[in-house]
Amino acid sequence: MKTLTCDICKNVIESPVNTRNYFHIAHRDLCESCRDKLDYLVKPTIRTKSPFDYNWFYKLYQESIEKSIQKGKVDVKIVV
Repeated sequence: MKTLTCDICKNVIESPVNTRNYFHIAHRDLCESCRDKLDYLVKPTIRTKSPFDYNWFYKLYQESIEKSIQKGKVDVKIVV
């Protein structure tokens, strides 16, 4: 059995399947919950960018991942 560790929260991902329960983004492995939180974090910024530029988006996503790795969590408050 394979295991993989999320680079942000350090949780172990059992039987990893890419794009199902882990995501390989910007040379980092993220669990599903960290990726969802990261998407929620950058979404308001993305909506204000016009015209949209993929290079800018990739850089923003990379910077957000690196900051989250340093903190050990995605620093976002999800309001339901």
